[in-house]
Amino acid sequence: MRKTLAFAAVALFAAGRSFAAAADAIDIPYEKFQLANGLTVVVHEDRKAPVVAVGVWYHVGSKDERPGKTGFAHLFEHLMFQGSENHKDEFFKPLELVGATDSNGTTNPDRTNYYETVPTTALDMALWLESDRMGHLLGAIDQKLLDEQRGVVQNEKRQGDNEPYGLTYEHVFRASYPEGHPYRWETIGSMEDLNAATLDDVKQWFRDYYGAANTTLVLAGDIDVATAKEKVQKYFGAIASGPPVARREAWVAARTESTRDVMQDRVAQVRILRHWNVPQRGTEDLTRLQLAAAVLGGGKTSRLYERLIYREQLADSVSVGVDAMELSSLFGLEVDVKAGVDPARVEQVIAEEWQRFLDKGPTEDELKRVKTSALAGMVRSLEKVGGGGKARVLAEGQVFNGDPASYKKGLARMDAATLADVHNAAKAWIARGDYTLIVEPFPEFNTSADTVDRSKGPPTVDRFPDLSFPAIERGKLRNGIEVVLARRSSLPVVQLSMQFDGGYASDQGRKLGTASFTMSMLDEGTKTLDTLQIARRQEELGVGIYAGASLDVAAVSMNALKAELKPSLALYADIVRNPAFGAKDMERVRGLWLSSIAQERTQPTSIAMRLLPPLVYGQGHPYAIPLTGTGTLESVKALTAQDLADYHRDFIRPDNARILVAGDTTLAEITRELDAVFGDWKAPSAPLRKPEIAQVAPPAKPRVFLMDRPGAQQSLILAGALAPSSRAPNYLEISTMNTVLGGNFTSRLNMNLREDKHWAYGAYSLLQAAEGQRMLMLYAPVQTDKTAESVAELVKEVREINGARPITREEIERVRSNEVRELPGRFETIGAVLGAVIDIVRYNRPDDYVQTYKARVEGQKDDAIRAAAREVIKPDGMTWVVVGDVAKIEAGMRALNLGEVKVVDADGKPLR
Repeated sequence: MRKTLAFAAVALFAAGRSFAAAADAIDIPYEKFQLANGLTVVVHEDRKAPVVAVGVWYHVGSKDERPGKTGFAHLFEHLMFQGSENHKDEFFKPLELVGATDSNGTTNPDRTNYYETVPTTALDMALWLESDRMGHLLGAIDQKLLDEQRGVVQNEKRQGDNEPYGLTYEHVFRASYPEGHPYRWETIGSMEDLNAATLDDVKQWFRDYYGAANTTLVLAGDIDVATAKEKVQKYFGAIASGPPVARREAWVAARTESTRDVMQDRVAQVRILRHWNVPQRGTEDLTRLQLAAAVLGGGKTSRLYERLIYREQLADSVSVGVDAMELSSLFGLEVDVKAGVDPARVEQVIAEEWQRFLDKGPTEDELKRVKTSALAGMVRSLEKVGGGGKARVLAEGQVFNGDPASYKKGLARMDAATLADVHNAAKAWIARGDYTLIVEPFPEFNTSADTVDRSKGPPTVDRFPDLSFPAIERGKLRNGIEVVLARRSSLPVVQLSMQFDGGYASDQGRKLGTASFTMSMLDEGTKTLDTLQIARRQEELGVGIYAGASLDVAAVSMNALKAELKPSLALYADIVRNPAFGAKDMERVRGLWLSSIAQERTQPTSIAMRLLPPLVYGQGHPYAIPLTGTGTLESVKALTAQDLADYHRDFIRPDNARILVAGDTTLAEITRELDAVFGDWKAPSAPLRKPEIAQVAPPAKPRVFLMDRPGAQQSLILAGALAPSSRAPNYLEISTMNTVLGGNFTSRLNMNLREDKHWAYGAYSLLQAAEGQRMLMLYAPVQTDKTAESVAELVKEVREINGARPITREEIERVRSNEVRELPGRFETIGAVLGAVIDIVRYNRPDDYVQTYKARVEGQKDDAIRAAAREVIKPDGMTWVVVGDVAKIEAGMRALNLGEVKVVDADGKPLR
């Protein structure tokens, strides 16, 4: 993005100018051209970082499937990552070697897209890979590959269905749309249809929809149009256009009568969902309905949120939104009813607020606020060229509207929407509960001569751009609080985080959950502002203020517009220094907290994450707590306002604080502004006491704990072992070792359980950051009938890495290359820069750590990495937690003879 774009948009808006004036300042310059084979190409030049976002959008999704053949679009997305005729290997591997970021693919009802952001010097590689799988794929797909990815997709479906509320939208789509409508099924498809998919079916899908004429390619970033034309013609010009694709007309399928169903699921509370079929994307009424949704349930100041959660405390969450789609959209309401509340009372309140809105419409203030929020979100999203940034906006406009700049029309529709427009759209579409095919002449397309020698594989990349990272500057406030700044002026935004030692670990000697609960209460009211006044003030300033805790740290963060820095800091300081801990607010938040804990006790991953730490660290250790930080039902029920005030006094104090800053400011400016609101803050007289993190010895032999979840379609496997602190001298070697084991897509664990066995959608190893000993965790949700077999494979992998199959030079080089080559794109956003500063300060790393990171990574010795594996990976010291259907998995787990097996309840108490 040109610097003037963001500055102009945000500055105009912050200065109180009209929505139209601010929206007009948003511009993503582009040029569009088409190859002779019909491929549409959109190019946007943005030189702020030496990276290029590559987005390939095929205009095909699950709406193009037919009953009995659902799930094809998504299944084919998976197949596209498994190699092509001239690259017979995982698509991610060469991208990892050059440091690609934001790399993935997605499918929805209307389109399938593939994207990656690569260093500028790796653009030829990315284009070769994308063009090779577009033009040279079919010869690489065989029955073995289809069966493998069918299994992976089915495990993905099991994983989704296995979650609480996981089957909800299967019911919603089927009930919302009539027979024959292409939105009647979920994009992932049904198990039966996936099982029935043949190799011929899959190949025909590719022939029908993956031609050049049905594709849009977007290149955004460090590239110009002339270069783009030369490279795109070279790699894509010889690819066939493909057959003409029939486009469906919009089919809203508006409903005139109300219907109702009841279903049961393993959940902690009642959830109410309501949906209306409304107009398709790009229509005036849909924009107006999006504004109506924001007023009704789009945030803390929305009508339903304010009444259901703040005033009457009947619900734990409420949201209203619009799922915009090409043929028809869904306007949806979702409410989680507080435990113990009669759902009929919640439905009554919803009906009252809905009718009040239908009777009188929104207010001027409400409409202005939701427009402000929408514009601010748009501006912030455009900081990145890839991911959800500018490449996505341009591609979406071209694919669905034939106009990359159609976002401007959307902003214009939003600007033009009046109170009466929003009110009338609501009355027309959400006050109550045909297929046409146009065949046009297909353009005459031609292919060019193929000048690329693909037999040699993708072009090699031997040059990589240098990293651009701001120098770190340090200062102090007059009361001694340290200020650390990384200046980045690409966007008129300032982000900061005030960090305090003492996160979840500081619950030691207190009621579990005290740290997190206290921090969550900071923005729920100060001595002069109540919670809704704080929320309204944040919306007025366009600032985001967030308080929370992690294992070792409590933090209050702020993302402010530069033009509103001074008043934003005043609000921020009030929240940090003057929390009210009001009784009514505390009870309301306590109810949300208890519901959250109840939810955790129904979700397999959360269950395991609550069980594992006390088992690994031992009772009484500061880390022997649920890693979610939420505490227990008993401890949260017992929390008092005095408990929170005591925590705030003991830890949220100036002699325990650092302020870390990144963004559009100078050290002198930010120090001056921070001094104005924090310089007079004095520490209490009581001495500062920080948690003492004792060293823990690993268990002498493996242990296995099973937690019963009857009827579960998957088993969640989580294994933990002790690893050195994040401050350890060999931190990098440990990280590299972990990446080889299970830290990325091509790691040993994932390639085994997902790609080879296809028993899991994914299998990984994780290392949580910590001041004391960290936990190395192995994570794998697997199909129930392969639970014991999967554990056996995980055990084999952790034994072989220090035995029969030590880490190879090739594996080390792959990780090392990826770490180094993704650096230019890793710090594209201000938030990423701030995150690096936080790590540098937290773990006492040198100020030039990022600038010297390349040399540090390349300087790792192979033997040191293998030594790190021997130090950390100790199979006999691992603790295994498996959450699943014990009746189906217990015998197999015991037969492994891995160690003592205990069946425990959700609190870890032995049942047998």
